[in-house]
Amino acid sequence: MQFDYLIVGAGLYGAVFAHEMTKAGKTCCVIDRRDHIAGNIYTEKKNGINVHKYGAHIFHTSDREVWEYVQKFAQFNHYINCPVARYGSELYNLPFNMNTFSKMWNIQTPAQAMEIIERQRKEAAVENPSNLEEQALSLAGRDVYTKLIKGYTEKQWGRDCKELPAFIIKRLPFRFTFDNNYFNDPYQGIPVGGYTGIVEKLLEGIPVYTGVDFKKAVREVPVEDGNVFEWNGDTFAKVLYTGMIDEFFDDCYGPLEYRSLHFESEELPDVDNFQGNAVVNYTEREVPFTRIIEHKFFEFGKDSETGEPIKGTIITREYPATWEKGMEPYYPVNNEKNDAVYEKYRALAAEKKNVLFGGRLGLYKYFDMDKVIRASLDAVREELA
Repeated sequence: MQFDYLIVGAGLYGAVFAHEMTKAGKTCCVIDRRDHIAGNIYTEKKNGINVHKYGAHIFHTSDREVWEYVQKFAQFNHYINCPVARYGSELYNLPFNMNTFSKMWNIQTPAQAMEIIERQRKEAAVENPSNLEEQALSLAGRDVYTKLIKGYTEKQWGRDCKELPAFIIKRLPFRFTFDNNYFNDPYQGIPVGGYTGIVEKLLEGIPVYTGVDFKKAVREVPVEDGNVFEWNGDTFAKVLYTGMIDEFFDDCYGPLEYRSLHFESEELPDVDNFQGNAVVNYTEREVPFTRIIEHKFFEFGKDSETGEPIKGTIITREYPATWEKGMEPYYPVNNEKNDAVYEKYRALAAEKKNVLFGGRLGLYKYFDMDKVIRASLDAVREELA
């Protein structure tokens, strides 16, 4: 067959693009290197629990159009993200709010909290922060930085805070109210039954092949009026590529840097409630993982199909890792060095008239899920204009 688009990546960006292009009368085929669809939002059901295989994903947005769009493919519950931070034997609410400050300093009023933070900021005496530690101290003071920022950040980035650029923490949101809702967005929730079902519906009726590596399996061939891509006996006029942009161009300007993650899941059939919350962050540097996820609490401890309470539980420990070839890249490292290299790749990408680049790896930019959908919808509109 001759297709209009070969879409490389069956994650959220690629699935939305394929769905919308198909609605517009274009022919699409989707391939993915993994053995499943849905990319990093993939969920699989075990023991009645929808397990977020690649870490916690909580949908939140202020974009009404995106919220209405995603509602077409799933019913969302009213889950609100209220993570807890653990520092030694101490537990604190996140984001930084009056519950946090009351526990940390045994105070009761916003005025007391503001006074302590301001005093500690002045004690830090940092006027022009040159690294992340100085930036955090100038914003939050010593206590919040030491207990809730330093260790977690160093684990996440694999480097001492003194070695990290100040711009990583441009600001720190403080709430002087007793509000544990992590996000300010008006639309929040988790799809009932998990995220995989959303992508399945987006890709309904579209040929999808998993376990296919674009770089190994697909070749670009010249034709009379330009080039096309060829795979499995089919040809494709254009490619939407959501993999690593540096890999697409064979690392010709050198590899970009990424952070990776390692997950260790544990089934606990005899434990009904391991930690009392869906997400608990571990902020000490000495604890090797950044957080533990207890998946059942994303759906309030009940089976999404029967509504019955779930016996037992499943937890996942999340370990940050330095990315190396062969590992899954999760987070682009957007510092000055990498951004300069990415600009070179972006210039090459602009010359490829039959290739579109999208998603966090194709655009070398971290996206929340709602921003992925927005970016994909915008790309479709631009392509069809």
